[in-house]
Order: sequence, then C-alpha cells, then structure tokens
Amino acid sequence: MAYKLTWLPEVLRQAGLKVAETDGWVSRGNGDMGKVEGVMCHHTGSSGSGNMPTLNMLKAGRRGNPPLPGPLSQLGLARDGTYYVIAAGRANHAGRGSWRGITTGNSSFIGIEAENEGAPRSEWPDWQMDAYRRGVAAILRYLGKGAEMCCGHREYAKPDGRKIDPRFDMDVFREGVRDVMRGVARIRPIVPAADDTGNPTLERGARGDLVVLVQTAVGVEPDGVFGAATEAAVRRFQLRLGLRPDGVVGPKTWEHIRGAHAGLVA
Repeated sequence: MAYKLTWLPEVLRQAGLKVAETDGWVSRGNGDMGKVEGVMCHHTGSSGSGNMPTLNMLKAGRRGNPPLPGPLSQLGLARDGTYYVIAAGRANHAGRGSWRGITTGNSSFIGIEAENEGAPRSEWPDWQMDAYRRGVAAILRYLGKGAEMCCGHREYAKPDGRKIDPRFDMDVFREGVRDVMRGVARIRPIVPAADDTGNPTLERGARGDLVVLVQTAVGVEPDGVFGAATEAAVRRFQLRLGLRPDGVVGPKTWEHIRGAHAGLVA
C-alpha cells in the first residue's frame, strides 16, 4: 500500500533540490503517519566513505541490543545535498521526547538523517547545509507550519541529554529556515540547464555522445549511459578539483572537462 507522504519528492524538487527516490519508498513504513506537525533534524553519526553510506541502514534498520527496525527516517540528506526519499510511512527516528507539547515524534514529525559523522569538529559543507535549510523550509511551507516546528533530535529527546544530534546550533538553523521561507535568504544558485557553450547539464539517466566524453574524462567505461558508476566517478573528479561533488556535470564541471580534452567539446 502507498502511505501518505508521497508528496515529498515533488515538494523538494519544486524547491530546486536534487532528489533520488529509493526503490519501494512509497510503501515503506511502520504504518502510516498521523497528523504531520513538523520536521525533526538528525545526523547519521557515520564516518563511512561515499555520498550516503548509511542509506541501506536507514531503509532496513540497524542491528544492536535491542535492534531497531527500519525505516529510520523518511529522508536521507547526502553529503552532496541530495535528498534520498526512503519512506512515505512512519519511521523509527524520534523515540521518547517532546517538542512544543507534541510527544508522538515518529507519527508527527518527518525525520531527516543528514550524512555526517557528528564529531564536535565535523565540517558541514555549505551546499549540504543550504540543502538542509531549503528542504526543511519547503516541507514546512507545504504543511502550513512555521520554522518553530523544526526541531533537533537532541531538543526533542527525553530525558535531556539522551541524544546529541544534530551537532549544530538549532536556533541559528531555524532562523536560516525562516529566512528561506520569507524569501530573504541567500541560497546557492540552481545548476543551469546548459553552460555558455551549449553543453547541457548531465546527470544520472542521461545518454549519448556527450556522456561518452564525460566518461572518458573521469575514467570509466565509455558506454554512453550515465549510470551509478559514472556518477560516482564524476563525484571523485569533482572532489579532486575542489568542486561540489554532486555527480552532476554542470557548467563548472564542463569547464574542467573542456580543459582536459581541449578541442573535443564544441
């Protein structure tokens, strides 16, 4: 069956955010949500490699004593700012607690798990935080709620001190969400559809000769199909160059590909 949060991907895309829908997310959940009152922010506490190393755990749950069955959140926010849509139903992300008198966290809050190791000095890339604020703002706007209905897991969890995530200032974060909702925030620009030479922005799912060119530049089998391996290779290429590692070949990435293959790109 399809659960009620099927609107999530479209709301995020309308906010200009990159969205990846995981297989089976529409019918994934521990039952359906109740009345959705807000958004709860988390970090994953993971130091694994890759863009979203905790994705499978967020879908399936975690082992332990006691184990916690998945899904563990409705959304996963990857290191590059991509939102992975995990579940349209209820997720085990909140536990016991209270925020503004609401004690039914799993049923009342959409959980976002942001990929970050959560150490005291862990860095949060500006593109990830930009996506975090914009995603929360888009959801709250859809729900007809204000920024005060965004809470951190550590703020909600009882007894006090039971949780530490997310490890950034939630008051500052809420003010940033509020600015996005009021239209006064400075946000990262959306990747243009093409660069100044006419090369289109390419991402997973693209096909053709330009994909072959990209694959040659980033060192994968040039089959003309922009799949998962090509996306991962583009991320590595972007990281080496100090670009946002989002796996999308936009104008800045095209500029470096042209430099590496002078004369091959029109």
